[in-house]
Formats: sequence, structure tokens, C-alpha cells
Amino acid sequence: MSFTDQQQEAVNSTKTYWNKQSKLVSWFKDPQTTLSTNDNGRTDWFADGELNTSYLALDYHIEQGRGEQVALIYDSPVTNTKQTFTYLELTELVAKFADVLQKQHVEKGDRVLIYMPMIPQAAIAMLACARIGAIHSVVFGGFAAKEPAIRINDAEPKVVVSASCGIEIEKVIPYKPLLDNAIELATHKPSSCIIYQREQLSAPMDSDRDYNWQILMDTAKGIAPVKLKSTDPLYILYTSGTTGKPKGVVRDNGGHAVAMLYSMKNIYGMKTGDTFWAASDVGWVVGHSYIVYAPLMVGCSTILYEGKPIKTPDAGAFWRACEEYKVNALFSAPTAFRAIAKEDPDGLLMKDYDLSHLKRLYLAGERLDPATYHWLSEKSQLPVIDHWWQTETGRAIASTPFTDDDCAELLPTKAGSAGFPVPGFNVEILDAYGKALPKQIIKALLPLNCQCLPVVWQPFIKMKSALNLAIYQLILAIMLQVMAVILMILVTYSLWVELMMLLM
Repeated sequence: MSFTDQQQEAVNSTKTYWNKQSKLVSWFKDPQTTLSTNDNGRTDWFADGELNTSYLALDYHIEQGRGEQVALIYDSPVTNTKQTFTYLELTELVAKFADVLQKQHVEKGDRVLIYMPMIPQAAIAMLACARIGAIHSVVFGGFAAKEPAIRINDAEPKVVVSASCGIEIEKVIPYKPLLDNAIELATHKPSSCIIYQREQLSAPMDSDRDYNWQILMDTAKGIAPVKLKSTDPLYILYTSGTTGKPKGVVRDNGGHAVAMLYSMKNIYGMKTGDTFWAASDVGWVVGHSYIVYAPLMVGCSTILYEGKPIKTPDAGAFWRACEEYKVNALFSAPTAFRAIAKEDPDGLLMKDYDLSHLKRLYLAGERLDPATYHWLSEKSQLPVIDHWWQTETGRAIASTPFTDDDCAELLPTKAGSAGFPVPGFNVEILDAYGKALPKQIIKALLPLNCQCLPVVWQPFIKMKSALNLAIYQLILAIMLQVMAVILMILVTYSLWVELMMLLM
């Protein structure tokens, strides 16, 4: 089916189109309903389906005979560490840390805040939460204490998972003092903290609250993934707060899984066994979607990179990793490539590496300026795809589509353009009066795609509380009215009896 046909079906026959795409998921219980409206007036996707995201990312591939395939590659030039995890190895670690969380009394629906650097334990913690139905909220490790404190108050996590330190090129950043300060600032207090002690720095521990990751894992036993509803939340990810208070974007399990698998094929052209690298951070939506969840769900090898595009050790860092791990598609921010271009304007370091496996370069997170687009296109001789999305959408709203079902050929790209609306997003350009124009204001029309946020965390919680309070108040008011009527009847009857006695 051509891109145009897909887009038309997604717009005109939304339920039919996304019902087809839902077949990409290995459900525990196949959904019979594609799109519905719940009691709160919100749109639900695949509401009666049951699945587990951790199962899709890990156990499923073992069942398909891919257990020995590399799932996660950890490359840390700042610590001179390289480590690979097969699907079997990663599943074992995730299953054991899920047990660790359960022993800390974490249950389905509880929140777990993850404040970690770019180390494998961050991904393991995320997948372990998904395994037991806990809702993780990852906080970017570069944030000072105020930002985690805001998110602790909003998400109200039962447990915080962190590490002793992060590393910025050559500087060791102690995380534990930042976490301790954040908890002190927050009004909500987590019941416990699990700290991964890194070799570069050992963190002091609070004996009443803190637990050592490594010690807990020594006695943990692997547990199986639980069945979850499609609409059960997978995670809360907070926006940066540049336009006000950070908003907790909620992502549910079912719609997220469908969109992740769909996008890996139709936007990135990835297949099982490929190597996909999103050079980002797990604290951002790119890291959630395309370092952890989507590549693992589709059966790729994914790279978790603790380094920079330059100075770790030089502007050839990205190209070294692409050669070493035979990367098929690279995704990063324009800022990264601007930094590389500044350090290596002639692209000489790029020529030092075999990039024959690299097929496409994807850029997002900010505007891709034409100068960077042209530099990257010229030096790499690869398609450079600028695609537009944000935390709230979880995947691309617009991108350059493939021209065939095999995802071998792309439509031509254009400097300054993010391409075309991706199926699932009905994007129209309107004027102030809602009339279509060739250019002005972009408006995404409802219903939002299955990957988009169904709700914002606390407003939804407060809405439910407000709804429950309103129902209670209504019932109370009715009861008071009934009691008033009964009292009036009794008083009237009493007066009638007294009157009759006087007349007698």
C-alpha cells in the first residue's frame, strides 16, 4: 500500500487502519474494540486488549528463538566501558529487578521515579516497572534537585531508583546529594530508594531509606510479566516546563506498543536483527521510545551511549560506534551534528570509518537548519530525514515516508521541511477562522493517534477525585432533601394529631 493510500485510510477509516496495525502486537488477549470512549469522556485505544510491554520487548523474542541475539549495547567512552546483553541476559536482569521492586512493596499502578545516568540499569529499571504494571517516571540525570522534587510531588512515587553518580566527559557528578536534596524539598516522601553504586564513586546511604542495587539483586528471583489492560499506564514523562509547570504526559501500554512497532517499520525502516541507535538520553521521550521500547519490541539491537558527539574522544565518536556496531539507522538532534561539523568541518573523521551498514540519518528535537542539513547530506551521502514530534505525541507527527512496502526507497527530502504528516495524524493548516490555507497555523485534529498522551497525570487524578467528590456531594444533597421531606411529613402529621386532639 502506498503512503498516500495509507494516509487516506488512516484519516477516513481510522478504526479499520489501526485495527490492522494492532496485529503487529503479540497480545495476551486480542482487542475486539479499536477505538472507544470511556466513562470520563476520553478516547481509549484497544480498550479490551491485554498485554505486557516488558514481555513484548524481551520474553517474546526468546520464544521466537532470538534469545542469543544482542538486545542492548552499552557503550561508555567516558568510563572506557563496552558491554553487550543478549535478550536472554537482559530478560533475566529485568525479571530479577522486578522482584526487587515487588519486595519494596511496589504494586501495579504504583509510581517509581528513575533518576539515573545513561547506564544499562536505567533501561533495566524501566522494563522491570513495565513487567509488574508499575508506572515509571524517568527524570533526566542532568537536572538539579528542584526538578526531581517537582516530579516527586506530582507523581508521588513509592520508590526512587538512582545511581551514585553520572559522568560528564571527565567530570564525575555525584547524584546522591542531588537526590537527598530533592527528597528534602519535596512534600511527598518515597518509602525507599534503590541506589546503584558505580565504581567511579560510592554514595553514602541512609540506613532507614536507602538500599544497594547490587545487594538486592544478589537475592532476587526472576518473575514473569503480568497481564495488563491496554489502557493501563506504562509511564509518566514530564515536559521540560519551559512554558510553565512541567506536565506529566501519561502513556498507556496498548496504544504505545502498536505505535512503536508501527513506527519502527514505517518511519525508520527497521527489521528484526537490525541495529538501531538513538543517540539521546533515557530521560527524554526519544530515549523512552527509541532507545528502550521500540527497538527491543521489534527485535533490534539498541545502543545505550554514555558519551558525547565530540570530546569523547573527538568528533568521530558517532562514526566509530556506527562502524563498530554496524548501525543501520542513526537518530540524534541537530545540535549534535552542528557540534560535529564545527569540530570537523570537512568531515575528515567520517572517512576513517566503514559506514556501509548505515542507511539513513534521522534528526529531531529541534529545527534542522538548512546549513546543517546540507553539510550532513553532502558529507555522509545518506538520506537525512528531518522529522517533527514532541513529548506529547511519543513519535513522529511528520516525516519523509517510504515509497514501498519493503521500506527500501524514500521520497526525496527537502531542506527546512519535516516531510509529510505520518498516518495517524490528521494535520491540516488553518487560518484564524478555521479555513484551510496553504500555510499559517497547524492544527492536529481528533482523535489523537494511539501513541499520543491520553491524559496529563495530576489533572486527571484531580479530575477523578473531583468527579468522585461531586457524586458524593450529589448523593449527600439528595439524602438531605429526602430527610427534609420526611421531617416535614412527620412534623405535619404531629401537628395534625394535636389538632385532632384539640377538636375532640
